[in-house]
Amino acid sequence: MDSLDPHSLQSNRGKAHPLGASDAGDGWVNFAVFSRHAHAIDLCLYSAEDPAQELARVRLHQGEPDIWHVALRGVPEGTCYGYRAHGAWLPDQGARFNSKKLLLDPYARAIVGDHRGRMDMGTEPDPRNGAGRLDNGDTALKSVYVTGPFDWAGDRPPEVPWDQTIIYELHVRGFTKLHPGVPEEKRGTYAGMAEPVVIDYLRDLGVTSVQLLPVHTHLDDGFLVHRGLTNYWGYNSIGFFSPHAEYASVNDPVAQVREFKEMVKALHAAGIEVILDVVYNHTAEGDEHGPTLMFRGLDNIEYYRLGAYGETLHYRNLTGCGNSVASHQSGALRLIIDSLRYWVTEMHVDGFRFDLAVTVARSAEHFDRESAFFNAVAQDPVLCGVKLIAEPWDVGAMDSYQVGNFPHPWRELNGKFRDTVRSWWTGDVDRTPEFAKRLCGSQDVYGWNHRPPLASVNFITSHDGFTLRDLVSYNNKHNEANCEDNRDGDNQNHSNNCGVEGETDDVDILKRRGNLARSMLATVFLSQGVPFLTAGDERWRTQDGNNNAYCQDGPLSWIDWSESQECRAMLEYTKVLIRVRKLHSALRRHSFLTGIDDPGNARRDVFWLRGDGTRLTSAGWHDGGLDHFGAIIEPEHRLHWGNESASDRRPLLVIFNQSRDPHTFVIPGTGNAEWRCWIDSTLGGMPELAFGTAAVTVPGHACGLYVLESASQSFEPVPAPISSNYVNA
Repeated sequence: MDSLDPHSLQSNRGKAHPLGASDAGDGWVNFAVFSRHAHAIDLCLYSAEDPAQELARVRLHQGEPDIWHVALRGVPEGTCYGYRAHGAWLPDQGARFNSKKLLLDPYARAIVGDHRGRMDMGTEPDPRNGAGRLDNGDTALKSVYVTGPFDWAGDRPPEVPWDQTIIYELHVRGFTKLHPGVPEEKRGTYAGMAEPVVIDYLRDLGVTSVQLLPVHTHLDDGFLVHRGLTNYWGYNSIGFFSPHAEYASVNDPVAQVREFKEMVKALHAAGIEVILDVVYNHTAEGDEHGPTLMFRGLDNIEYYRLGAYGETLHYRNLTGCGNSVASHQSGALRLIIDSLRYWVTEMHVDGFRFDLAVTVARSAEHFDRESAFFNAVAQDPVLCGVKLIAEPWDVGAMDSYQVGNFPHPWRELNGKFRDTVRSWWTGDVDRTPEFAKRLCGSQDVYGWNHRPPLASVNFITSHDGFTLRDLVSYNNKHNEANCEDNRDGDNQNHSNNCGVEGETDDVDILKRRGNLARSMLATVFLSQGVPFLTAGDERWRTQDGNNNAYCQDGPLSWIDWSESQECRAMLEYTKVLIRVRKLHSALRRHSFLTGIDDPGNARRDVFWLRGDGTRLTSAGWHDGGLDHFGAIIEPEHRLHWGNESASDRRPLLVIFNQSRDPHTFVIPGTGNAEWRCWIDSTLGGMPELAFGTAAVTVPGHACGLYVLESASQSFEPVPAPISSNYVNA
């Protein structure tokens, strides 16, 4: 790597666009940064070999009211740099300029340095006293100039349609850290994710899209550092353009960017999409007691949401993390949109899951379906075509919960699906009607907004909460390892330990737990919407009852690749669920199930069934003792079926038994209606074949899916009028 020679630098005024450090051609590098209220800004250049050594300092020009810029010739790729912003220190009015602090470029493509436990970062930022007077130029985090080309070798996005999408959430470090088939030096890295043995696993499992927990550069909170812990999940971003360095197998920051691209290219070659979990709602700078790293020092008023308490401006904490990014204001909004566009165009990712998306979508005060952010994304020719998934809530405001209220084409993590399905399977029989609504795509949540069932991302577990195994093994959270006296984490888990808290050798309890967990997982893949699977659930992973392992960078959070009998059984069962969903279009409808005639095939799209094989009417849904039911689901009529096979268009019979006791279920149709079992959550407790009018026994905590062997066979239930769609009953 070439070294910067400060004596050979040439300079000119440069230009205001693009923001960040960019190749301006003929050896020139343009630097541009946004600040509306700074009085002056200096660019400081540091050695790539020794980032503590400042080599040059250049004053930027204010060519436009909000943009400061300069162009330099002789700056090689890999050069470290930062900014010093001069301005007023008026914290009561929101201004927190302190030229003693070296600041990151918000558009930095890579970042070097480690801030953990460092007082000179400004835990007391007042420049008139204490740490605020300390110059941290030698030790501060540094931005890195990255510009080199990358050979994408014809890489193309997989472009998986929403009705084919199966999301698999994983942590880059935790997924491969213990993988015996990954070279040790690559475990826990982007390079590890690109290893053939890892990609083969994902492809064999059948998922279409990996959703990566935050890979933007993020920092560890001071209170975690003092406890010897880390911010493992990474929801503490400080670099919206830079991949997290600790997930790379190399130390060179320029090579780290290339390594991320190699990972994406390898996944794309296998037909797997890459979705990033992004945190644009807050930054690692925290509240007024946090470090001065970037936004706070460049223009605190423009980058953060501030609110008046008396005559003093304070950070509006809508995120629970000390601050909230001012996405409704032009500077911060442009940064977010430019960041998203960069990850699509330069890093080739296929979509985004937005952490606490309600904060990002707020106007000055409230959540707004016509907010500047929504409108900017909708009209952007790059972003309007990628997958957009919202975590549709934040904290600290009356309008924090917005499930179902995002505009098209957004998809949402359906928290109502998670809570309802958990509650029903763990014993809340009063929620049977709502359980059926979730099974049908949550029309009550999305239909009013003219959004399809595919707007719902259906999940039982995610990184945040119990694993699937722990959900049926613990009644209470056990977060003692987080060193917060078990106060952290959600207390409302809708879990059921099946009689014993934690691990047990009781065969009956283990059987019950397995049936319950497999039934919950099957519900995800049998429901209308987009299925979401948390990495490790298919391997029967446990976190020992910890439902908030955000700070656990160790075996508790890492994927266990050992092969126990329970692991193999759950893995094979999950593969079956995914294959069945891919094969049968009745599980991937674009319109809601209604219970009325489908004009495409002159049959009702769903027949709801009682255990005796008769139709379940509206009154029956509200029977407080309804703990088992079934449904015949028709495939959706379409004008063009493409390459879908005839088997894809066969009717499906699903059976659910929530109670602990077995129930007899009469199979609908005449004796020549032959139904074959494709999914059995008990792994052998239901007959492989069932014929019309015959009775089958459905074990407790079980569900099953039967497929009609021939679409010409009769399967009509006992004739009786359906009084109304159960959704509106």
